[in-house]
Amino acid sequence: MRTTTAKICAVLALFTLSACAGGQPASRGTLSDEPAFTLLPQGAAFAPGGVQVMQASYRVSDVRVVVPRTLRSSEANSFYPSADIVWRGEPRGDRHAQVTQIFTEAMLAGTAGMVTGPEVILEIAVTRFHCLTEKTRFTVGGLHSMKFDLTVRDAATGAVLDGPRAVVADVRASGGAAAIAEDQAGRTQRVVVVERLAEVIRREMSAAVTGPAAEAALVSRAARSMATTATGL
Repeated sequence: MRTTTAKICAVLALFTLSACAGGQPASRGTLSDEPAFTLLPQGAAFAPGGVQVMQASYRVSDVRVVVPRTLRSSEANSFYPSADIVWRGEPRGDRHAQVTQIFTEAMLAGTAGMVTGPEVILEIAVTRFHCLTEKTRFTVGGLHSMKFDLTVRDAATGAVLDGPRAVVADVRASGGAAAIAEDQAGRTQRVVVVERLAEVIRREMSAAVTGPAAEAALVSRAARSMATTATGL
């Protein structure tokens, strides 16, 4: 028990030093069902048997995103348009293409560190991307409603290892003065939805690890964090 506690304290000290040198932590402000921790890395928690860490289950080599043209898009500036795609975070254009780019960017970011385990390909089929209209964003705010079907395939054989299964990635959306302040600070709707989708795919592609493996993962993450901070100085 003393050895485990000493290891955990050492890891906490490393993360504390890294956080002090690395600037302000990223803002969360989402509907994530994962607990938030100040010192431990994202996805880590204290469990009855020690520390629990979310570890990637696969090595992701490719991400394929499909936004079906059958999904209905709306440009109506009402509080809640009846449509599958509602997006005002970019200039008016091909909304299906914009959503494809958003999901691709987010999925690549969320799986960038997944380099161990069976090599797989992710297939993402978007089923809903209903964000705020101008009227809603600059008054009451609401919810960015994002849903997709996830399929995990073996990269070599194409066999389905997981899914297809429905994933919900909803996140709160600011309104009124708060929304204006976020835009001015650079935290646009696009930043919020990309960040949330990346967070969700990390969760969906990971499994909980406890005991010595979790402790080793924490030490490894602390070392990488310190090395990144030192490189940036």
